[in-house]
Amino acid sequence: MSASTRRRRGALGRGVLVALLLAFTLLPAWLMVATGFDAEANRGAALIPREFTLAHFQTIFERGQFGQFLLNSAFVALIVVLASAVLALLASVAVARFRFRGRSAVLMLVLIVQMVPLEALLIPLFLQIRDLQLLGTLLGLMVVYVALSLPFGIWMLRGFVAAVPVELEEAAYLDGASWGRMFRSVMLPLVMPGVVATSIFSFITAWNEFIFALVLLRTNTEQYTVAIGLRQFFTQNGNDWGAIMAASTIITIPVMVFFVIVQGRLSSGLVAGAVKG
Repeated sequence: MSASTRRRRGALGRGVLVALLLAFTLLPAWLMVATGFDAEANRGAALIPREFTLAHFQTIFERGQFGQFLLNSAFVALIVVLASAVLALLASVAVARFRFRGRSAVLMLVLIVQMVPLEALLIPLFLQIRDLQLLGTLLGLMVVYVALSLPFGIWMLRGFVAAVPVELEEAAYLDGASWGRMFRSVMLPLVMPGVVATSIFSFITAWNEFIFALVLLRTNTEQYTVAIGLRQFFTQNGNDWGAIMAASTIITIPVMVFFVIVQGRLSSGLVAGAVKG
């Protein structure tokens, strides 16, 4: 067998493997979208809609409060992303740049908290939110989501901040820059990929989370997020699979849009910051 034949067969094998992985990954999402457009969705999922319709998408906005749930989720996710990014960045700068007693213990605690299963935190957080009289409110839910996002954000951003050469900061000081100017013009562009990564994690947590929203919002249906609002299409008389898949399709779109908007910063932020530095 010649070398060129082996290369072609190798390329063909890799192509088949990639195609299988893509099919395995994308098939559930495709079935969700196709079923949302299928007029006969209750007969079961189909690769191609048996009869194309937009009725399910119309139904989810006519029945219940799905539009309000979307707005609630968008508001919660926006606040959680902003609060988590700011707090995690400030905390990571503190642990990466300043030496203080107990710093190693703080970092270890952050890592340990990240390892604790969310279900184990449900009751303690419920009691704290209850004592703060925030049960049934979006504010209570946002406080919990920020608390859940911070350990990951601090741990990730600490690495980005520590990787910024101290010489760049010293050069900025010698040029007369204040700490705030140095932070905005030197450090922030260099750690922006980490900020984007933590923002993606925070957004997905706030948008998709179900258990904490269900427990903390309780019976206040006006404050429901889309994750628990989706339950309105599951009934004792039967599940409206067309509406469920249509709602699931719409819920997926904001996550994809957010990722498309920010993903460019993952690769471009470091280069932009290096040029400015």
